[in-house]
This record gives sequence, structure tokens and C-alpha cells, in this order.
Amino acid sequence: MRGPDAAYEIVAIGSSAGGVKALIEILGALPADFPVPVVAVQHLDPRRHTILAELLGRRSYLRVKLAEAGDAVERGVVHLAPPDRHLTLASDGRLRLSSGEQVNFVRPSVDLLFESVAAVYGPGTLACVLTGTGSDGAAGAVAVKERGGTVVIEDPETAEFKGMPAAVAKAMTVDLTFSLEEMAGALIGLVKGTRSP
Repeated sequence: MRGPDAAYEIVAIGSSAGGVKALIEILGALPADFPVPVVAVQHLDPRRHTILAELLGRRSYLRVKLAEAGDAVERGVVHLAPPDRHLTLASDGRLRLSSGEQVNFVRPSVDLLFESVAAVYGPGTLACVLTGTGSDGAAGAVAVKERGGTVVIEDPETAEFKGMPAAVAKAMTVDLTFSLEEMAGALIGLVKGTRSP
């Protein structure tokens, strides 16, 4: 799933309020040869049809698609949680969707995604928490660290909404903190092994 030059096996991203803008900036800066899959949760209004995958796909060199149950994660693809469905990884590395109970008052849940990715990939996990309200992602980030993975956050002081990255910083010692403008370059450097956590 990862290229031979990748220091990680997967990137997992969580975002909420302000996250669409952040995802456009980050995904638009990742190269077409980004060597690992990306899985992402962006909190969206479940009552509205979303064109987020199409919107992000038009601005990214990577293929962006709404995750489907049973999908295998792929290099060069961003698998985005559909509205109102939890996105997790099964032990065989395939994607699962569920309509289970909300977690942290939201569905999809960043916590559930991060916890499942950490269980499958362990130290091969690079988790990134971006702008958002609430605390979704904090428990999941702790799970990533406990399994040997790396956690980076958008700087709460410059994020459009600091709740989610600040909650992660309160829950644990974060490996690295970046402004939104720095985040894509940081992810590229970490994944390619040219930057250390």
C-alpha cells in the first residue's frame, strides 16, 4: 500500500468546522506520487447531499472519493467518510462504514477512524488533526500514540477553529504542530522520511 520510499503506511486526517478550506489547501499541495493512502473524516451536515469529494478532487492531484464499504485503501487515493457514516478500517485493511451511535455527538467520528487505523497500522500511522470545534480526535490521537504512531496537529492559535487540535494537545504530548500553510509540506516530509517527528 505504501511506496518503497515511505516512512509511514497511511495518513489519517480529521477535521470539522473550517475543515473544508483546510483540506482544499492540504490536498491541493500533495503530489500525485504521494506514496501512501489517505483516509479522512470531515464533519458535514448529514441532512445535505455532499459534493465534497468532487470539490476536493478538482483541486487535488490525488483521486478523492467517498469511501465505500469493502474498499481497499490505495496509494494516490483519498478515502473520505460519507456524511452520517462512521468510517473505520477492518483488520484486513479494508474500509468499513456504519450507522452506529454518534461519538462525541458526531457521526462520522475522527476518534473511531484513528483508533481503527492505529490498530491496523500501529507505528505506520501518521494522524493529523485540523481545525474544528469540540474534542473529536483527541481519544483517537492518544490511541495512535499508544500504538507507536505519530500525531501532528494544526496550530490551535492559528486554526480557524481551535477546539479539536487544542483538545488533542490537552490530551497528550503532540509530536509536531504546524500552521495550515506548513501542513502539506510537513506531511510530505514526514511520509518521505525527510523530516523527523
